[in-house]
Amino acid sequence: MDTIDVNQTGIPCLYIRGGTSRGPYFNADDLPKDIEARDQLLLSVMGSPDVRQIDGLGGADPLTSKVAIVSKSDQPDVDVNYLFAQVGIEKGIVDTNPSCGNMLAGIGPYAIETGLVPAKEGETTVNIYNVNTESMIEAVIQTPGGKVSYRGDAEIDGVPGSAAPVFLNFTDVCGSKTSGMLPTGNAMEQIDGVDASCIDVAMPMVLFRARDFGLTGYENREEIGANTALFERMEPLRLEAGKRMGLGDVTESVIPKIGLLAEPKDGGDICSRYFMPWKLHAAHAVTGAICVASAASVPGTVAYELATKSNSNPRDFRIEHPSGQIDVRLEMAGQGDTLTVAKAGLLRTARLIMRGEVFV
Repeated sequence: MDTIDVNQTGIPCLYIRGGTSRGPYFNADDLPKDIEARDQLLLSVMGSPDVRQIDGLGGADPLTSKVAIVSKSDQPDVDVNYLFAQVGIEKGIVDTNPSCGNMLAGIGPYAIETGLVPAKEGETTVNIYNVNTESMIEAVIQTPGGKVSYRGDAEIDGVPGSAAPVFLNFTDVCGSKTSGMLPTGNAMEQIDGVDASCIDVAMPMVLFRARDFGLTGYENREEIGANTALFERMEPLRLEAGKRMGLGDVTESVIPKIGLLAEPKDGGDICSRYFMPWKLHAAHAVTGAICVASAASVPGTVAYELATKSNSNPRDFRIEHPSGQIDVRLEMAGQGDTLTVAKAGLLRTARLIMRGEVFV
């Protein structure tokens, strides 16, 4: 076996698929404490900036250019802290403003595999503090025999085959990066003549009707990707939404995300095309799904107008996306001006792909 170049440094990591995303998971203690130095290291790890990410672990897609950073928490009733980083592909940018609910599905397995959390017989609950959004998540991991199980019958659209279920329960998700669920104070407003709903539940988003952009809302990723005029039209609207939501200049930020919505057509409750924001998500982000489902529960929003109606609380809400559907169990509290999201739950899966060191 060839020896490793002595000029390279090996950093321990696990490479995990979490939900419909994947990437390296690190212990924060193994990374530089200085943020600029850490971000430069992550760019090197992923092979950015480069459209192919040929010199790193990135998969040349926003869904596979993600990093999870985990640390033991010193907060009461919290096991681990989770910091998500979206690593730019063509740009040398590391964005820790948003979170990623799909990568979150791998945090519990990582914590158990690396000894940060001891496994219990049957299943293990890992209490996670999301640093990006300052919110709490309870992850329930299958651990028969005191070891993480990745085999099971749970299936999620966007991932082939089946795996062991990972149950995620979110609390304190309103106003993840802004002042509240409706940061502009409006359920619906106009941005450059287009009806929009600016909402922040787990993920800041600006929601539009797909038909207002000449779309059905059922287009696939290839059709959307080829529509350069659509992106040229949406980006100025997103920038203005960011200002109105109190996020400032979001030119180099991936938040707020964009959702183009339509009536459901395959038995779900709404149809969504979720943008990251400069590419269409192949499936749907977990945090984005919580946001869309929450918006559909608030009278007067674009989402509420298009979604099926229900008086159930909690409600199982199904969102159609390019790869199938994603389910959100949503529990609301209050009414009118006091309406808020009490809890949101989802089922995801995860798989450990590789254990070792990445060299930079």
